[in-house]
Amino acid sequence: MRPTYADPPRLTLPALAETPCRLAVMPDNPTQADLEAVYITRGAGIVTCNAARQLAVDTLKAERSLIDQWLAQRPKR
Repeated sequence: MRPTYADPPRLTLPALAETPCRLAVMPDNPTQADLEAVYITRGAGIVTCNAARQLAVDTLKAERSLIDQWLAQRPKR
């Protein structure tokens, strides 16, 4: 069976890459303990958000590479 070249390859973007980032916010009338808790929670949220962004970028780059390979293998018209 000969391969078909009708459509370029597509990768599915992982759900994590499409999930909005959520960062902790201070409650009304915060205490010092609230400040410390939000500081740590927000830091973890930023790390998670950066990982999701990197996942989206890596997926896009991989898809572009696959499309480049697909274009190179298509029969010349």
